[in-house]
Amino acid sequence: MAFSNARDGGTNSGGRLWLWPVAILVGFPIGGLVADLVVNGVDSVAAALAGGLITGAIIGYAEWVALRQWVSWTWILATVAGMGAGLVAGAALVDYGIERGDLLLMGAVTGVAVGVLQALVLARRRIPGAGWWVLANPPAWALGWYVSSYVISRNIDERWPIFGASGALAFGLLTWLLLRQLLRGRATGEPVPEAAAAR
Repeated sequence: MAFSNARDGGTNSGGRLWLWPVAILVGFPIGGLVADLVVNGVDSVAAALAGGLITGAIIGYAEWVALRQWVSWTWILATVAGMGAGLVAGAALVDYGIERGDLLLMGAVTGVAVGVLQALVLARRRIPGAGWWVLANPPAWALGWYVSSYVISRNIDERWPIFGASGALAFGLLTWLLLRQLLRGRATGEPVPEAAAAR
């Protein structure tokens, strides 16, 4: 895996990418809140699936708004599927536990599922180094839960499907730095047929 070759010296990764941390900071808490209102805690396979699908839809849309210069609307579908499958697998793996170690593992498993499917979207757009996205997501998701487990420790027992704003901030900044590398040399005016058609 290699980072993209910058056609312009690596200076043109701008466009709408500055929106990414904002999209994460807004989308993750809202997605988690809406899902929690519907499922009232991830404590079963059905709750994990429903919570993951709802959260994934909101997060996926928010992320796509920031990335639509470079990716198609299938990013949303990838996030929905990844979040649904990842949360089901991760929550079941830790037996719906809420200890810090459980949350880290659940986050990492969710990150694997989301990262793989989102990386396929990046690869389809011929963005070099998309494999780095697969490697970065598990620790980034675990980090989000790690940060939130300290900041909102009183609310952890509510079994939210996703970490809170504090974790989202850490996740958003970390992944933003990687996206800047992956999208270097991608001119903001470069045509993206699928993305353009979805606007």
